[in-house]
Amino acid sequence: MSFIWPRLLVSLLLVPVLLVGYSWLLRRREEARAGLGTMGQLQTGDGATPGYRRHGAMAVFMVAITVLLVGLARPEATVDQVRKEGTVILAFDVSSSMRATDLKPSRMDAAKAAARRFVAAQPSSIKVGVVAFSDDGRIVQEPTTSKRDVLSAIGRLQPRGGTSLGHGIFASLDAVAGKPLAINPNTLKSGSKAKVPFLGSSSVIMLTDGEDTSRLDPHVFAQLASRAGVRIFPIGLGSANGAVVQIDGFNVATQLDASLLQSIARQSNGKYYRAQDASGLAKVYDTIDLQLTVKGEKTEVTGIVAGIGLLLLLVGAALSMRWYGRAP
Repeated sequence: MSFIWPRLLVSLLLVPVLLVGYSWLLRRREEARAGLGTMGQLQTGDGATPGYRRHGAMAVFMVAITVLLVGLARPEATVDQVRKEGTVILAFDVSSSMRATDLKPSRMDAAKAAARRFVAAQPSSIKVGVVAFSDDGRIVQEPTTSKRDVLSAIGRLQPRGGTSLGHGIFASLDAVAGKPLAINPNTLKSGSKAKVPFLGSSSVIMLTDGEDTSRLDPHVFAQLASRAGVRIFPIGLGSANGAVVQIDGFNVATQLDASLLQSIARQSNGKYYRAQDASGLAKVYDTIDLQLTVKGEKTEVTGIVAGIGLLLLLVGAALSMRWYGRAP
C-alpha cells in the first residue's frame, strides 16, 4: 500500500497522545473512587463489575481513530484488473490481386470497410497499428490509441505489386516492437534460431488472399512470430472460384490460398478465418478473440478505509451504550 499524501501520516502521533490522556483520566477516576469507598465501585448495567471490559469500547474507538487518520493520507492499493489490453496490427495485403471484385465492391474496399468497423469497436486500452505489404512490407501507422489516425492510414492504402506474406509478418513484428528488429528478413531460413524479443499481448490480423509470390518462406516468419508470443489471425479474402484482374494490361487469374493461411495461423497459435463476401468479412471481425490480460493498477482506497473507520466508531459507541448506557 502507498499513499498520495504520505506527510499526513504524521497525524498518527495523535494516537499515543490520546492514549496518554486516557490513562491520565483513568488514574483521576481511580483516585476519586478510592475516596468514596464501596460507593465509588464501577458497575455495568446488569450490576456486574466490568473488569477489563471497561476498556473494550475505548479500544475500538482508538482503532477507529487510527484508521481514519491513515485515511487522511489517501491510501492506494494495487488492484488487478482483467480487461482487453495490448496491440493489434492490421496487416493489409495491398498487392494487385486485391483489386479483384469477387468481394464487392473489391477485396481491398471490403477489407477497408470491415477494418474501419473493427477499429471503431476497440476499447481505449487497445493500440492499433497498420501495416501494408506487397512485394515488401512497411508500417503505415505505428500502434496508437488514436482511432482517427488509424482510420486515416487505412484510407490511404492502394493495391499494387506482388505479395510477400513473409515481409508482411516481419513488418508487423517491427510495428509491435516499436523499432526495427535486429534481423535481416532476407537471410531467414527454416529452422532459424534468430533471437527475437518477447512481444506478448499482441496480435496480427492479416487480410490477404494468400497468393504468395515472394521467394521468402512465410512459414519461417510465422515461427518467428510464435517465438515472440505474437498470434496471427489470417483472414482469407476471395471466393472459392477466384476472379480475374487486369495487371499491366494482362488478365491474371487470382484465387484464395486457404491452406497456406491455415498453416500460418497454426504455427503462430492463431486462427484462420474465411471471408467469402463483404458481410461475412464484417462478421469475422466480431468473432476474433483478443487475448485478455491482467494488469495491476494503483487505485485510491480512501473511501474504503474511511468506511471501515466509521464502522468501528459505530461499533465502539454501540458497545459503550450496551455496557454503560452512555458513550465513552
